[in-house]
This record gives sequence, structure tokens and C-alpha cells, in this order.
Amino acid sequence: MEIAVLIFIGVIIYAVGAVYSYFSETQKKYNSRGQELDALNEELKRRIELVNQQKQDLEDLSKQYSMGFPLLAEAYSEYLSLYDGRYARYLETKSHPAQKSADLVRELSKQKTEAVKQAKITEFINKYYETLAPFLIDAKGELLDELEAREVLQEYTQEQLQDPTIKFLSKEEYRKLPTVERNQLALDRYWERRKSKGAIGFLYERYVGYLFEKEGYEVEFHGIFKGFDDLGRDLIAKKGKEIVVIQCKNWSQFKTIYENHIFQFFGTVYRYKLDYPNHKVKAAFYTSTKLSDVAKSFSKDLGIELVENFKLERYPCIKCNISGKGGEKIYHLPMDQQYDTVVIEPNKGEFYTMTVAEAEKAGFRRAYRWHPQPTQ
Repeated sequence: MEIAVLIFIGVIIYAVGAVYSYFSETQKKYNSRGQELDALNEELKRRIELVNQQKQDLEDLSKQYSMGFPLLAEAYSEYLSLYDGRYARYLETKSHPAQKSADLVRELSKQKTEAVKQAKITEFINKYYETLAPFLIDAKGELLDELEAREVLQEYTQEQLQDPTIKFLSKEEYRKLPTVERNQLALDRYWERRKSKGAIGFLYERYVGYLFEKEGYEVEFHGIFKGFDDLGRDLIAKKGKEIVVIQCKNWSQFKTIYENHIFQFFGTVYRYKLDYPNHKVKAAFYTSTKLSDVAKSFSKDLGIELVENFKLERYPCIKCNISGKGGEKIYHLPMDQQYDTVVIEPNKGEFYTMTVAEAEKAGFRRAYRWHPQPTQ
């Protein structure tokens, strides 16, 4: 009996000890978790402070837009001047010090620092203006393209400059190739060679315009003729009382078009509607890339037809036109200056074609104004 009691007491003591041990380990785990939570809480506070600081930094940077960007530009220029300062100190402390050279480096560094600062201010202002008026991006590209073209054309004589195919042919090819082969080679290279942004933009507008012409519209190439005065109306397609105002954006596939372009386009279309109250004026936006979700939403609400990821393709671009004076058959290549003034009227026997051979086989010859006239 006594042994049984002792065994019972031993079991009780063991159970109590096990329970105490369990609660003791549990307490340690809770304490450890509590420390982890405290650490996480401190890390969360630190990150919140970091985010608030970054937010404040961004707000400070944004304020520079209205202050002419002086602090950003100054910080950048002073950062670059550190290298000049190091070199000046090296000149002063090397085994054979060059104090005059060090002073000169510092003086030139001051001038460079100010020049870099002013250049950066100009750069920031230009980028800011481009966000306000997106058409300035195209304007800048056009200016650069024009400067590049001037350098290339300096290699040719005034007589050769009368024919725009020289931009795509060597002097040897221009002199020796037969007319059909020469003009076709120039046309092929026109399509194949890398083009300036401006040239690609005009070609994209011509392509979209060609497609509307195939649907029976009379197309005015407003952007090509008006340039940056087109108010965003690149093409104006008319069929009876229906008018479609079209904007074309042949951009890189990696770029996205945002709502500011849509707002600008809507404004110019709305103005056009006021000028033509008795017509059904619609808006269409063609682009080789995509629009942001917000831009798509606004386009839908504003009644603008979107055609995204619409790529430029080679199309029959030779215009075969019949002259109103005498009925002479004349074809125009896309690099010819009068190309965009020519309107193709299929009911008169005029048409677009792919090759020079097809045009000449149909009895058309290239316009004399852009082709050497035959000797009498």
C-alpha cells in the first residue's frame, strides 16, 4: 500500500515537473517571439521614416521644376568638380609641386562647373517643356535631322542636287545605271535604309493616308504640309459629310503614350468640330506602340478611336498621275518634292504601284522637274 502511494506521488511530481518544463519552454519561445516582434517593429518604423524622407526628397526635387532647376544642376556640376579638385591637390602635393598648374586647374574647374550647371538647367527645362507640350520632342528631332542632311548633301554639285535620288545612290550608280534600274534602286534603298525620326513619321502618315484613300476618302496630308503648325491633325480624311481627323505616332515599341497626348489631340479635334458644325467629325489615333490604361480610358470617354500596335509596312507608294494639262502620264517617287501635292484619282485611270518598271510599262515617266529633261 505504501509503495503504491509512493508511486502515485512520484507520478504526480513528474507530471507537475513536465507541465512546468512545458510552460517554461513556452515562455521562452514567447519571449523570443516578442523580441523578434520588437525588432520587426523597429525595422518597420525605420522603413517608414525612410519612405517619408524619400517622399520629402521627391517633393523637394519637384519644387525645382518651378524654380528653374538650379539646385539639381548645381549639385551635378559640383559633383563633377570634385575630380578637378583632387587633381589640383595632387599637383600641389606631388614630389615636385606645380602650384601654378594647380591654380590653373582650379580656375578652369570653376568655369567648367558654371558651364555644366547652366547646361543642366537648360536640359532640365527642355525636358520639362517636352512634358507640357509633347510635340516639342518631334520638333527637336526634325531640327537634328535637317542639320544631318545638310552635311550629306555638301558632297554633290548643284546640278546633282536637282534629283533627290542622289541621297540613295553612289555617283557611279547615278551616272551609269539605266533610268528604270536607277530609280528602282533608289526607291528600294529609300525603304531599306535607316531613316530619321522625321522621315519615318512622314512615311507613317503617308501609309495611314494611303489606307484611307483605298477606302474612298479624300486625304489631306495636313501634318506634312503644315509641319509643327498642324495642331496635331496629321491627316484629315473626308468622304461626303464625314470627316476623320487622324493623329499618327510611329514610336518605338518600348515607349508608352500617356493621357497628355490624348488631351492635346481631343482639344484640336474639338476645335475642328466647331469650325465644321454641319459635318460628322470623328477622331482616330494611330500608333505603332501602346497607350497607358489611363490614356485608353480617356480615349474611350472622349470618343477617340484607338488603333494600337499598328506597324508601318511597305506599300505601293509610287504615284502614277495623269496631268490635267495635256493628259501626260507622270509618276512620282516618295522622295520627290511634289509627291505629297499629287492626289490620285482612280476614276481618271490614276493609281499607286510598287515598282518603277510597272509605272513605265503603263506609259508613265518620271516628272521632268525632278528628272533630267531630254535634250531637244
